[in-house]
Amino acid sequence: MEEATFAAGCFWGVEAAFRRVDGVVNTAVGYTGGHTINPTYEEVCTGATGHAEAVRVQFDPERVSYKELLDVFWASHDPTTLDRQGPDVGSQYRSAIYFHSPGQQQAAIESKEHLERTGQFEDPIVTQIVPAATFHRAEEYHQRYFEKNDSTGCRLPEQA
Repeated sequence: MEEATFAAGCFWGVEAAFRRVDGVVNTAVGYTGGHTINPTYEEVCTGATGHAEAVRVQFDPERVSYKELLDVFWASHDPTTLDRQGPDVGSQYRSAIYFHSPGQQQAAIESKEHLERTGQFEDPIVTQIVPAATFHRAEEYHQRYFEKNDSTGCRLPEQA
């Protein structure tokens, strides 16, 4: 098994998008990229902790490639809006790829450069590509949120 971490706005919808991928064996939502130890949702929402809402994806590379996960990432949000996804505004909703290896870093850079060359997005891509940091698992009520609730507090991305 391998691990990947992505931030693309509200973590509920992003997690749901990755859970639909064959070869993804587990997901967890949480907070990464900040400076507070064991932050709570309420603290992260203030923007003061420096964390992003993120999804940690455990996947079987024999069944799904990291490149395919990158495709899901790009399709699940707007990577051209700085610190914003739809109505969610703040650095905690930034677009970021947290790489776990040099191979993931290279694949993320190449994927971003490919999208920039194709002109798929009118505006520049602002997605950060940074080393994976400590991942703090979010409170249990956030895990697999859409499987437990009928609420659509944030948008559910289209199938990639």
